[in-house]
Amino acid sequence: MTLHSSLPLSGGAPESRPVETSAEALVASFAEADQHPVDLSGYAIEDWICLGFFWTMAGLVFLQFFSRYVLNDSFAWTEELAVYCLMPVVFIGASMCVRRVRHIQVNLVYGYLPPSAGRVLSTLVDLAAIAFYGYGAWLVARYALAVDNEPMTTINWNKSYVYWLAFAGFALMTLRAVQVAAANWRRGFSALQNPGFFDGSAD
Repeated sequence: MTLHSSLPLSGGAPESRPVETSAEALVASFAEADQHPVDLSGYAIEDWICLGFFWTMAGLVFLQFFSRYVLNDSFAWTEELAVYCLMPVVFIGASMCVRRVRHIQVNLVYGYLPPSAGRVLSTLVDLAAIAFYGYGAWLVARYALAVDNEPMTTINWNKSYVYWLAFAGFALMTLRAVQVAAANWRRGFSALQNPGFFDGSAD
């Protein structure tokens, strides 16, 4: 088997040169790629919960499409349940971002601050994040209690269950924010001070 690679000539135009490779070498490369072990240790409980709700939502959307355009008799409850599945995907999924330090952060000012000042400011940011997530959990819990026993529009299910899932997302965010803050304190810096340590771009 012959493959061609493009190399630039002195004038800038690419030159096509044949590169010899065998079918056996290609098969071996695919076989080697299949030997990588599967590591699920980096995933936590919120990852799997979010995955389950995501595929449930995908199934409901497909059922809605099928019933509307194939059966010509749309199941009204599929749309409402798909929307409600989106809530745990968003809020429980947000706890994944907190755990992995993947939320949007502005760290421009830290490059101009002394390390000690940056450390104090990043610690205050960690504490503010914990307070924000905790306050959000409290607000959502109050709302879930306010709509307790209120049925959904198209199906006779308790609407508060959906908001308790959102509360679970905020509670997980609070817990993960505490864990991240503790890890930052032990490490001596956070993603705001040294983003390369967290995204793999550090030397």
